[in-house]
Amino acid sequence: MEAVPAPPKPLSRQSPRRRRRRTAGHLRRPGRRISWRASVILAGFAIALICIVWAALARDHAPPGNTAADRFDAIIVLGAYVNRDGNPPPEMLARVTEGVREYERGVAPRLILTGGADHDFIEASIMARIAEAQGVPASNLFLEPRSINTIQNACFSVRIMQQHGWRSAEVVTSPAHLPRADLIFSATPIQWRGHAAPPLRPQSGFSVRAAAADEVLHTIYYLVFSRWAERCSP
Repeated sequence: MEAVPAPPKPLSRQSPRRRRRRTAGHLRRPGRRISWRASVILAGFAIALICIVWAALARDHAPPGNTAADRFDAIIVLGAYVNRDGNPPPEMLARVTEGVREYERGVAPRLILTGGADHDFIEASIMARIAEAQGVPASNLFLEPRSINTIQNACFSVRIMQQHGWRSAEVVTSPAHLPRADLIFSATPIQWRGHAAPPLRPQSGFSVRAAAADEVLHTIYYLVFSRWAERCSP
């Protein structure tokens, strides 16, 4: 018997235009497209990186003061968080202790202790007890008990200075906090100089880096939001 030939394959019904479109589309797509979710994530990472670099540069270039004077009308000691039991943490002790040292060196004849409520305690009051225990007369201590952040520390302390006719101050705070404090005090109308309070005991490299990272985040918040939304006029 003779072999029966196979029936011919049906011709594709796809139009030439569609075939050309598919071929052109294939040539235009050498790789996969990035989804919108990935685009949003990449944009978020880019914005975060820009903010971190901005904050780091701002901290590196923060002015250390606006005067070359070495004597001032007052020493402003910035507050720090209080422990839940009302005891001062090492950071607060270091700041007040350094403020008292500067007072004893004759940098200024008085201390302004600034810090508001924290865990039902007033930072400025606890700082005043530390300063008195270290030998500073209560008459040379001026308390600012209402501020809840560094912007208010600066603003309300300058108000106290203006009420007494004082025009210059040395600002004492922790080393990691000092650059942000410098940025904030640079917007005040007084003559000032920043001064870092060394820790009372050696700190581990991890704690130093953690404090610096925390301050970078606070600096980002200040640059992006709080210096506009929470600004205060002395």
